[in-house]
Amino acid sequence: MNFPETGGVCGGSSPLSLNSRLTPDGVIPQSAQNMKQLSAIAAVMVLTQWSGAAESNARPVTLDSCIQAALQKNLDIRLSRYLPELTETELWTAYSAYDPTFNFSATRRIEQDPGGTRFGGFVAPPVDQENDQFGTSLTGLTPIGGRYTLSGNTTRFNSEDTLRIGTNLFGPFGTVDYAGAATASMSQPLLRNSWIDSARWTIQLTKRALKQDQESVRLQVINTVTDVQRAYYSLFAAREAVRVQEKALELAERSLSESRKKVEVGALAPLEEKRAEARVAAVRVDLIGARQNLQSASNNLKRLITDDYGAMEDALDAADALTPVPFPFNRQDSWHLAMTSRPDLIQQQLTLEQQNITLRFRRNQLFPQLDLSASYSAAGRASQFAGNLDGIPDTEIGDYFRSIRDRDNPTHSYGVVFSIPLSNRAERGRYKAAKLTKEQMLLQLKRLEQSILVSVDNAILTAQTAYERIQATREAKLFAEQALDAEQKKLENGKSTYFEVLNLQSQLISASANAVSAVADYHQAIAELHRAEGSTLDKAGLKLEFR
Repeated sequence: MNFPETGGVCGGSSPLSLNSRLTPDGVIPQSAQNMKQLSAIAAVMVLTQWSGAAESNARPVTLDSCIQAALQKNLDIRLSRYLPELTETELWTAYSAYDPTFNFSATRRIEQDPGGTRFGGFVAPPVDQENDQFGTSLTGLTPIGGRYTLSGNTTRFNSEDTLRIGTNLFGPFGTVDYAGAATASMSQPLLRNSWIDSARWTIQLTKRALKQDQESVRLQVINTVTDVQRAYYSLFAAREAVRVQEKALELAERSLSESRKKVEVGALAPLEEKRAEARVAAVRVDLIGARQNLQSASNNLKRLITDDYGAMEDALDAADALTPVPFPFNRQDSWHLAMTSRPDLIQQQLTLEQQNITLRFRRNQLFPQLDLSASYSAAGRASQFAGNLDGIPDTEIGDYFRSIRDRDNPTHSYGVVFSIPLSNRAERGRYKAAKLTKEQMLLQLKRLEQSILVSVDNAILTAQTAYERIQATREAKLFAEQALDAEQKKLENGKSTYFEVLNLQSQLISASANAVSAVADYHQAIAELHRAEGSTLDKAGLKLEFR
């Protein structure tokens, strides 16, 4: 993703040698007696320069651009998107229970009888017969649990024989007979499997599972957006912490320069110079830590907004200014949002719905089997004769199909089928287990609701405290600046020591860092409150839709 560039980057100074140190006046050679201490200080400065090198390529990014990048490339979000897609295939498979099944069969049977059997004056002639049978059927399940069958069958009898009566021989002659029927049958459960059966049970459970997976995606998006917000605010705080430490280093170095000049003219004890040098070294160590935290914050944000971490070589810098705007806290509104918007709560409610469906199915299986069945059939038959039998009419194949079409030989039936297991112990046990599971889930839902209310309360309290802390830290910083300014004036008049000034400088640095941290903490607390409410996407102007 291409991030908008909204500002410049910070440059760094050149590396220092181990036998020199940086002051406001430039690089100053050191005396031999201070070489050991100054070497350590210079080594710290070299590390400082190395830590700041990454900042020279920092790319300013806005919070909105980071959120958009995360929505497109965050690996956790991309992985979560497969959940509803996989469940959709399961739902599609569950609907296959209503797919009709087509069957076709074709059979040829050959029968040969040599004849010769005598019945009085009648001698059975030889028979050569071929039977061709064709059958088709379409069977399936209806959405209300019934089963239907549409079938048709045709049998073709082809025979050739000779008829002998006394001394008279008739034939040979052939006979082609056609017989078959078209049938429609239906069975409908009236008790067990009437209002819900295994197919409808599976489909309804899978529908709720699909909604649960969609809520899982929404939960992952909410968590990722919140994590991006928190990481962005942490990046802002880390950058400001570096600036505070850089300012602290500037103050410490200025104090060191001033103390050194006074020591040279004999107006200050050499001990004060050593204290100032120690203070500079300590501040530089803190600056190294601050720059390390800044790099870590940048890496954490990059991890959230890209799927190719290695390709993002530049460090990131927060381009947005954080303005602590008062938030209208309302416990009842936040509770209502959480009870209607939290994805984890919706998932638990859907789980309870699934259990209600299972309980309904198990209760229906306690009933006996009572099915209503009905069928209707139209049969047809036709014969064709060939030979020397006089007086026997020929019948065309068309007459066979016409008789079926005109329902010349209809047959219909209806009835009921009843069956009941004598104990039904298995289903009664499953039904009882389903009831107990539902009671357990109700308690789990109640526990989750209570946990959510507590988390919202704690989030509100944290945000309120964070906002109050902003004003307190600002005042503390202002007082620390005033105290340091007054102490520096006393030092100029010879009424104070560098130790007191350095101590107040430390207090000012701490107060400045706390002021920066308070602003970032407040924005993070608001982000956590939105997460607790389940309103993160709405507050960020995002809308999640599933096709």
